[in-house]
Amino acid sequence: MSHTQTAIAATDISPTPPNLPFASDANGFLLDATQWTEAFALASAQTDGVVLSAEHWEIIHFVQQYFAQFHMTPPMRLLSKAVTAKLGVEKGKSLYLYQLFPDGPAKQACKFAGLPKPVSCI
Repeated sequence: MSHTQTAIAATDISPTPPNLPFASDANGFLLDATQWTEAFALASAQTDGVVLSAEHWEIIHFVQQYFAQFHMTPPMRLLSKAVTAKLGVEKGKSLYLYQLFPDGPAKQACKFAGLPKPVSCI
């Protein structure tokens, strides 16, 4: 491990849950999105107290596709508009998205999807 990698490991990476080889930052966001697996999403959701359903996976896969197309994670307002356009009005409503991702739909969906935290999220 290089000096830079050691410095990053010592300051920015939270402990990885047992048996999960995912390096994440202090907020649980993957440091390397190419390491994302469904196992990471399940572990991350469990840590946040969320049980992933088919509805969660639909939004998680949606934000991954959004990121692949636009090279950015969507802030909440854009997420709502994009989900409405692609999946329908009901699924794009803030209330629906907050029921799925109570800690903030844009932030939590991106976290579970292995993507960077949206810029506008605290």
